[in-house]
Amino acid sequence: MELRDKAIGTLVGSAVGDALGGATEGWTPEQIRERYDGYVTGIVPPFNADWRDARPIAPYHKGDGHITDDTLMTHALVDVYAKRRDHLDAYAIAEHLVPLLIGERRWVPELEAEALLLQRIFLAEKWLVARLHYGHVDPREAGVGNIVNCGAAMYVAPVGVVNAADPEGAYAEAIDIASAHQSSYGKEAAGVLAAAVASAFAPGATPDSVVDAALAVAHDGTRRAIEAVAEVAARTTDWRAAIPALRSAIRPFDTVGEQYRQPELDARRPSRTKAIEELPVALGFVLATGGAFEEAVLGAVNYGRDADSIASMAGAICGALGGANVVPDAWADTIAEASRTPLVPAGETIAEVAAEVFALDRERARQREERRTGLLDGAVR
Repeated sequence: MELRDKAIGTLVGSAVGDALGGATEGWTPEQIRERYDGYVTGIVPPFNADWRDARPIAPYHKGDGHITDDTLMTHALVDVYAKRRDHLDAYAIAEHLVPLLIGERRWVPELEAEALLLQRIFLAEKWLVARLHYGHVDPREAGVGNIVNCGAAMYVAPVGVVNAADPEGAYAEAIDIASAHQSSYGKEAAGVLAAAVASAFAPGATPDSVVDAALAVAHDGTRRAIEAVAEVAARTTDWRAAIPALRSAIRPFDTVGEQYRQPELDARRPSRTKAIEELPVALGFVLATGGAFEEAVLGAVNYGRDADSIASMAGAICGALGGANVVPDAWADTIAEASRTPLVPAGETIAEVAAEVFALDRERARQREERRTGLLDGAVR
């Protein structure tokens, strides 16, 4: 029952963060406060009232409780797990996720229409289709050459659930899955986020233990970015004060630059010294707020920039730490209705799959130990 509760908290928490952050995505904290007459504290209308014709994000209806591509992709990955009923790898992405992207129509709230997921996802996610379906690239290498961004990290929370309380296993599985989609620090972020979610399922888990688990598996710029953000977050107890502090901490590792909609020339290029902005900042808000769901998500929403992905990651981790009850029903119910997308079933499904995978893992471990014991027969004692 605790697995189910935490799984629902993870998936619903992720979707709620995504929907709240969608309205403020791409804008600065100052622009957000000016537009909404202060800090955003719940579901708000689109930043651009004329969203159908607004540039550069038209014709997406962000805000009003609409989930974005982050949640659409997360639910799609849950569907892949439901089909495989086991751990996934890059080949499962090619075999199951790509056909779903190009062959199944779903309700897309931002488009206010049924559409193929391919018609909504960003260019970095369309890369999956171009490389795997049309290019027939080895799935383990398909991510090489793509825009390095949070595209893979934004939907790997289910990997953390299937590997609950095993951050090392979650990291390894997410890295394999993300190899079909991303490279460099984009792939690394996916592995680390999955590890963070998995660690939040451990008995007695805290924001500090989650960050420790993330640091234990993280490498290169991603590790250093998390360290820098964690140091600042440890000295901050208010999500409002955390906004400029976390941005200052992540700045040396961010390739996008200060003008989010006008990325710098080195933006999204592979590097061993850089990190995506979203994951470390999400961990920073979780730390700064002590894992309080509403505060961590609102901090991410008002941070702006890639607010939907940051809030989605923070929401997933806080939901995993606290379970389904930490996600306000008023937010979750309104978002589910506005998005025409039930949020709880995805959590229930991934919990069912996780329980089956646990049983498979136990049997595989038993067989492995039997084989290893045979290797020691007759050894000198």
